[in-house]
Amino acid sequence: MRRLAGFLLGAAVLLAAVAATAADRAPAARAHAGNPVFPGWYADPEAAIFGREYWIYPTYSDAYDRQLFFDAFSSPDLVRWTRHPHVLDARDVAWARRALWAPAIVAKDGKYYLFFSANDIHGDREVGGIGVAVADRPQGPFRDLLGRPLVGAFHHGAQPIDQSVFRDDDGRYYLVYGGWGHANIARLKDDFTGFEPFADGEVFKEITPEHYVEGPMMFRRGGRYYLMWSEGGWTGPDYSVAYAIADSPLGPFKRIGKILQQDPAIATGAGHHSLLHAPDGAWYIVYHRRPRGETAANHRVVCIDRLEFDARGFIRPVRITREGVPAHPLD
Repeated sequence: MRRLAGFLLGAAVLLAAVAATAADRAPAARAHAGNPVFPGWYADPEAAIFGREYWIYPTYSDAYDRQLFFDAFSSPDLVRWTRHPHVLDARDVAWARRALWAPAIVAKDGKYYLFFSANDIHGDREVGGIGVAVADRPQGPFRDLLGRPLVGAFHHGAQPIDQSVFRDDDGRYYLVYGGWGHANIARLKDDFTGFEPFADGEVFKEITPEHYVEGPMMFRRGGRYYLMWSEGGWTGPDYSVAYAIADSPLGPFKRIGKILQQDPAIATGAGHHSLLHAPDGAWYIVYHRRPRGETAANHRVVCIDRLEFDARGFIRPVRITREGVPAHPLD
């Protein structure tokens, strides 16, 4: 009996140890980021991968006169996020006085370039538009590269805001931007200090698709060019994301449909996004939305959900979630 009791006790200890080990491992296997992915009112998130870290650069979502800086957030796995405060401050941009928003980030030749909108200009006589800052590290501090806006005027009716930067497979960089229902593309110089004219001598070309409002971004997949943008009003529940596909970065882009929009049971105003493409092929959409029950224009939060394509290369509609995405380390 003693031997049997000892055997049973040993077996119980072993099972407990196995169970404990499984429990220790389970949180890592089941861990989800949760949406929002970090606290605070933030919007217009720009996402990037630098080395073995994910980065998000959002707008600080507040009244325009208080949007005077950018914070950044880094993560090794999409679940644990570290805040890097004031990576760029309006005090370090002589011409910026209010409304810093919609950052875009590019790593090139050992430097990090942060493109941003400032001042919310409504005409060519006002100072403001799209600027660019540079730093030696992704967490900054960033400093103004030009001492003036990179794009400081309206072209083809596009307010100079909501810029993104697209790098084509041939190494050329393009600025894609525009508010007020117009989208433009321009080819950047290699040092990002200005633009190279296209073959016909034009610097800014309009590529506006049907129902476009603002927040454009471009990527290439399967030899085709995808243009994505936000539709609806940014303060309302119908804010959403749609896309088009073309054979050239200059279009023409034919609208295919919406892929991100509100789910009133979870959140409203889902829009102004960017994408992450992990080395193993996984795609994620990083976007802002307004928590259920919130009506204040600037009460927006940053969220991440999966992005998937069908066999023909079309983007599947995104299901917005509360749990977010599971941990995905960059090994």
